[in-house]
Amino acid sequence: MELLSRANALARQLVETRRDFHSHPELAFQETRTAARVADRLRELGYTVRTNVGVTGCTGELKNGAGRTIALRADMDALPIQEANDVPYRSLNSGVMHACGHDAHTTCLLGAAQLLAESAKAGSLPRGRLRLIFQPSEETTDAENLGGATRMMADGALEDVDAVIGLHVASESPVGQVLFREGPLMAGCDTLFGTVRGSNAHAALPHEGHDAILLASHVILAVQAIVSRRVDPLEPSVITFGVIKGGTAENILCSEVQLEGTLRYFSRAVQQRLHNELRHAFAVADTLGGAGTIDIRPVNPPLVNDAALTALVRSAARSVIGDSAVREANLIMGAEDFAHFAQQVPGCFFWLGAGIAGDPRSHHSPRFDIDERCLPTGAAVLAAAATRALAEW
Repeated sequence: MELLSRANALARQLVETRRDFHSHPELAFQETRTAARVADRLRELGYTVRTNVGVTGCTGELKNGAGRTIALRADMDALPIQEANDVPYRSLNSGVMHACGHDAHTTCLLGAAQLLAESAKAGSLPRGRLRLIFQPSEETTDAENLGGATRMMADGALEDVDAVIGLHVASESPVGQVLFREGPLMAGCDTLFGTVRGSNAHAALPHEGHDAILLASHVILAVQAIVSRRVDPLEPSVITFGVIKGGTAENILCSEVQLEGTLRYFSRAVQQRLHNELRHAFAVADTLGGAGTIDIRPVNPPLVNDAALTALVRSAARSVIGDSAVREANLIMGAEDFAHFAQQVPGCFFWLGAGIAGDPRSHHSPRFDIDERCLPTGAAVLAAAATRALAEW
């Protein structure tokens, strides 16, 4: 409980830090201000800092003798959303908002950095090395379909690391709770880009062309039957179209429709089934006289928590916030690129309760916000997890 008491003493500082980040959100691979603030604070705390890791990422390292290397990770990027909240710390960048809590994640990790540095100075930190990973671009990928985790690993952020731990605020869970799940936690995610082609004609003479909108409608119906009829009902999966574009005028038969979507899954077998069936569905357009093509790009693998590491971090959390505050997390179809780290070394990713009582705000919405009392809890649990991992992992 001593760590939580020390973290609570930092509450005002943590709130100010989070509000500063919230007011100045930056999109993927543009997190220059955020990373500079992080780097400055880490240097003040005595960490060895690397900047421009994975384009705009930042790492801080604290050596405390020979031993394990334990990494803690937070993401820094915001979303292209116009904030609707009327609060003093609302976004100052038009059309950009921290609508998923990455400002809170960065703040919690900076709080943990301070707690761990203080422990090292006091001689109470187990021997070993800490690496703090402040990651860009969790929400999206670049032109080469690579996100922040992959870019940072390519720049050595995970080199010699024995375990990696991360958190994410949960706006639907009460403040004070922390939620864990061993094994699969979040789904794998692929992005699909499809095109259905027909041919133009006057809208009054549709028989002279091939209506790409009608063809695309048949493709969409075929796609929506995949999960219900071509995948084992006991295997979770989702296919969703988020973008459909087609047509140039109300009196011209559409010649091309572009579709963009996402698919989610927990196993490679289901992933491959979805890919195969999507190709069959787009081939419906060919059968009806048009042409359908599809490009499927893997983004994140399923996030699978290492059982032993998760048990260790869960135990550390209990020592900080008590047994009753540690809960079991559910599987969710959301994706998270921490999964790339967890594929390389044992990983543990957990949820930090941050819901506003009576008015929980949905992630990725213009009204997203958190109860900032979660910040000391997140900092304390991260610090406790790292301390326990150095000692026992």
